[in-house]
Amino acid sequence: MLNALVAYAAEEGAAPNPLIPAWYDIIWSSVCFIVILLVFWKVALPKMKKLLDERSAAIEGNIAKADEAQRKAEAALEEYTAQLADARKEAGEIRDAAREDGKKIVAEAKDTAAAEAARLTATAHSQIEAERQTALVSLRSEVGTLALDLAGGVIGETLSDDAKAQAVVDRFLAELEASEAEKASK
Repeated sequence: MLNALVAYAAEEGAAPNPLIPAWYDIIWSSVCFIVILLVFWKVALPKMKKLLDERSAAIEGNIAKADEAQRKAEAALEEYTAQLADARKEAGEIRDAAREDGKKIVAEAKDTAAAEAARLTATAHSQIEAERQTALVSLRSEVGTLALDLAGGVIGETLSDDAKAQAVVDRFLAELEASEAEKASK
């Protein structure tokens, strides 16, 4: 049967195979392919290569710029960190100095208040002593007058001599103070 098909094909004048194109199509297709390949090779490929090189250079430039920006940012961060540390240290020093100044001010205020209190106390003591002396003198004169009047009433004569009257009053007050001192010591 195969022989019959080959014989039939040979009789027909060799019908073309649909899978294999004709020779003239293969030649013209090869010429067009070579022309297109040459145009692509000489025109399109260099332009593509140039475009890719420019893009690569731009990317590398951007990477370099980014690296430089990152280095600058790191340097700025280090500088900021150093400034922050200095500022914290300075703030601590200022705070410590303020505490010391506060302690000094408080100590000075205490000293001033103590001195003022001592001065006021001394003034008050001297004023009290002066008033005491005034009251003692006033009391002595009143007691002396009363004692003289009573003594005059008991004796029946008036004590008109001031020196004598004063001596009697002083002796009476001295005895009174002595008796009070004895009572206080017991």
